Amino acid sequence: MTMKKPFAITLNPGSSLANHTGSWRTSRPVYVDRLPPCNSGCPAGENIQGWLFHAESGDYEQAWRVLVKDNPLPAVMGRVCYHPCEGSCNRGQLDSAVGINSVERFLGDEAIKRGWKFEAPNAASGKKVLVVGAGPSGLSAAYHLACLGHQVEIHEAGPLAGGMMRFGIPKYRLPREVLDAEVQRILDLGVVLKLNTKVANIEQSMQLGSFDAAFLAVGAHIGKRTYIPAGDAAHIVDAVSVLRSMEGEDKPMLGRRVVVYGGGNTAIDVARTAKRLGATEAIIVYRRTREKMPAHDFEVEEALQEGVMIKWLSTIKQAEAHSLTVEKMALDAKGYPQPTGEFETIEADSLVLALGQDVDLSLLDRVPYLEIKDGTVQVASNMMTGHAGIFAGGDMVPSERTVTVAVGHGKKAACNIDAWLRGATHEVPPKHELAEFEKLNPWYYSDADKTVRPMLDIIRRQTSFDEVQGGLDETNALFEARRCLSCGNCFECDNCYGVCPDNAVIKLGPGKRFEFKYDYCKGCGLCVAECPCGAIKMVSEDI
Repeated sequence: MTMKKPFAITLNPGSSLANHTGSWRTSRPVYVDRLPPCNSGCPAGENIQGWLFHAESGDYEQAWRVLVKDNPLPAVMGRVCYHPCEGSCNRGQLDSAVGINSVERFLGDEAIKRGWKFEAPNAASGKKVLVVGAGPSGLSAAYHLACLGHQVEIHEAGPLAGGMMRFGIPKYRLPREVLDAEVQRILDLGVVLKLNTKVANIEQSMQLGSFDAAFLAVGAHIGKRTYIPAGDAAHIVDAVSVLRSMEGEDKPMLGRRVVVYGGGNTAIDVARTAKRLGATEAIIVYRRTREKMPAHDFEVEEALQEGVMIKWLSTIKQAEAHSLTVEKMALDAKGYPQPTGEFETIEADSLVLALGQDVDLSLLDRVPYLEIKDGTVQVASNMMTGHAGIFAGGDMVPSERTVTVAVGHGKKAACNIDAWLRGATHEVPPKHELAEFEKLNPWYYSDADKTVRPMLDIIRRQTSFDEVQGGLDETNALFEARRCLSCGNCFECDNCYGVCPDNAVIKLGPGKRFEFKYDYCKGCGLCVAECPCGAIKMVSEDI
C-alpha cells in the first residue's frame, strides 16, 4: 500500500523538476567574478589568482605563462618585491596570508631551470620605440612593446643591464645569474640592448635613430647629500656609490667601523654589506624611532640578526677623520624629533650617507612642453609627458620607488605607447567589485599556516654574499599555492551543485563552471551561503 505524502514535505528524487518553482522567487542567484584583493594590491598588475590556480594544479609552466603576461621578471620579483599582495590577502584573516611571493619565486626559478621561453611576438608593426634605461621599468616596457610587435631598442648608460636591481640591490638578496637569465630572455624576443650608451638629449636621439616614440626609465642613481661639517681627513661617501662599486673588481674600502646615516632599505643594505666586507662594527644612525623607519621590518630584523647596530633618535652633527659627533633627539608632543643638546662621540672609519636618491634629468634639457616638479617628470594618466610621443615611468615620475612599481609602469606605458602609435586610446576595462573577506564562507577551509622559506645560517650571512633567503621546493610550493582561497571566483568545488534543493544548478563541464535553471530555482540562497569563495550573489527580481 502506497503511503500518501503531503506535497513539498517529502518529494521523490528528481521530482522537483516536475514543478516550476521559479515562480516563487523574489530574488535570484547569479555567478560573479569579484576582484581578488591580491590582484588589486599588486603594483605590477599581475593576475595573481589566475596563475595560482594553475600552480595549485601542478601545471607550473602554464602558471608561469599567465604570470609573465604581466611581469617578465618573476624570479627577480620573487626575491626583491615587498609583496603588498600578501598584506591584502584574505587568508591573513583566517590564519596567515598565502606565500604568493614564495610561489612566484619558485615559478621564476623553474622557468630558468627548464629553459622556458616567451611566446613569439605579434606580427611586426613597423614602428620603432626607444627605451632609455635598462632597469626594471625599461625592461618591462621593452618586453611588452616587443610582444606587441614593435621594434625596441634600449639605450643604457651603464656597462650592464638591470639598473638599480644590479647596482642598488646586493647579491645576497638578488644573485646576478638570476637577473642575467631573466634579462636575456627579454633580449631573445629581438630587443636590442646598447650598453654604455648615455642619452644626452632625448629629442636628438629619437631623430638620429628614427624612433616613433620613446619611454624614459632612468633610475635614481644619484645619492642625495646633506651638509655635515667635516674635517679634511673625514671619509664620507654616498650609499649608491658603495653599492655600485660592489659590482666591480675593487671593493669599497670602508674600514672596520662603518656608520650609515639614514633609515631606508638602502641604509640597511649598506650596513649589511659593510659587515660582509669585514667591518667589526656597522652602525645605522637614524633621527626617528623604529616605528617611523621607512625600511621594511623584516629587513631591519635580518640586519639586527647579523650584528648591525642602530642608534635611534640620533643625528650626525660633525665628522672627523676617525670619529663622529652625534646629537641625541627627543620626540615632541606631535611626534617630531627635536634636538636635545646632548652629544656623544662614536668612532668611525667611514660615514656612508643613505639619504635617498635623485634622477639625472639632463637628457630632458631644452625639450619643450615638459613639466618637471620636485625632481620628477610630470606625466598624464597614459604615462605620456607634455611632449607628444615621449613617455616616462619608474623613478622618473612621482610614485613609490620600488622594483614592482617600476615593472607596473613599464607595462602601463607599453600599452599606452602601442595605442598612441596606432592613433587610438588604451581603454582599461572596468574593475570588478572587491572580494572582501566578509563575502567568503571560510569555514570550509582548514588551518594551514604559511610555509616559511629557509634562511642561510647566521655565520655564513655575516661572512659571505651567498643568498640569504632560500626558495621553496616543489612540494612546498604546491602546498602554498593550494592555500589560495580563490576569493570571488568560482573554482568548481561543486558546493552549489550539491546543496541546491531544486536541482537548478547545471554543471557545464571542466573549466566551464555552472549555470542556473531559473525555471526551478526558488531563490532560497543556499548556494550563496555554501559558496566558499563568494562567487555567487543574490539579486532582486523585478516583480
